Amino acid sequence: MNIKTDNEVAMVQIHGLEKRFGKTVALSGVDIDVFPGRIIGLLGANGSGKSTLLRHMVGLYIEDAGQCRTFGYEARNLGPAQLGRIGYVHQNGELLDWMTVAQHIRYVSAYYDNWNKELEDEFIRDFDIPLKARVGTLSPGKRQQLAILLAIGFGPELLILDEPAAGLDPIARSRFLDLLLSLIQDPNRTIIISSHILSDVEKVIDHAIILREGSLLRDCSFDDLREEFCKIRLSSLGGDLPEELGFTAIGPAQRSDKQAVVTIAAESAQQLNIKAAQINCSIEVETLSLDEIYRIVVTA
Repeated sequence: MNIKTDNEVAMVQIHGLEKRFGKTVALSGVDIDVFPGRIIGLLGANGSGKSTLLRHMVGLYIEDAGQCRTFGYEARNLGPAQLGRIGYVHQNGELLDWMTVAQHIRYVSAYYDNWNKELEDEFIRDFDIPLKARVGTLSPGKRQQLAILLAIGFGPELLILDEPAAGLDPIARSRFLDLLLSLIQDPNRTIIISSHILSDVEKVIDHAIILREGSLLRDCSFDDLREEFCKIRLSSLGGDLPEELGFTAIGPAQRSDKQAVVTIAAESAQQLNIKAAQINCSIEVETLSLDEIYRIVVTA
């Protein structure tokens, strides 16, 4: 659960949220508060409830139990004023295929008095958007880039990105991540990004939410998540390593007679050095990648 400071008000407040589709439980008693000024990584396997959670935030789904409030309003009752503060990119989002790209941009921008033409021009240049092409002829990657532009062009306070980089090539993904980092410079904006490309996500997020089968496993800062586990490398200072190393491994350890690599629940540097000294070893501590941490959390 997020810890709120005195001057923070949650953009989204979710308490006891439950959603079922027939006999399938999509969300089970989820509690989350989303505060401004963060890039939040929403992580989970297919079917974990990520998209269902995001759709509740914008009022596309109505909860079976619990509550979801966005900008202080029941999400199911959001009106044009509130929805005009939200940018949303869905992995299967629909665009108007019969329009040219330029027409589509002008069509959407006409609804927003605060449309950022400078940002639009920069985005079109950086991502090489073909303005004269029909939307229906665009590649999946270009369609996704257009959807992103339409979602950010009016400077939303809450930007929700559901698998936004799935169709982007590595160069476009890198530019997209740089764009997110520039957008979050506004302390009143929050970005929620759901993605399976964890190597990209960990470059930009400062908060993590992890779901498994509709249940909340983690809601914490990325720094706190990284401090939960670590990888240690042990090297014998004389003789072979003992059979029992004195560290509780998470998963199988990799070891030879003289060295071992073990993933463990993190301990203080002092505790680690004491344990290493007891088995006459030197010790090196490594930080795990988000992908490694995620696998530990969801399989525990």
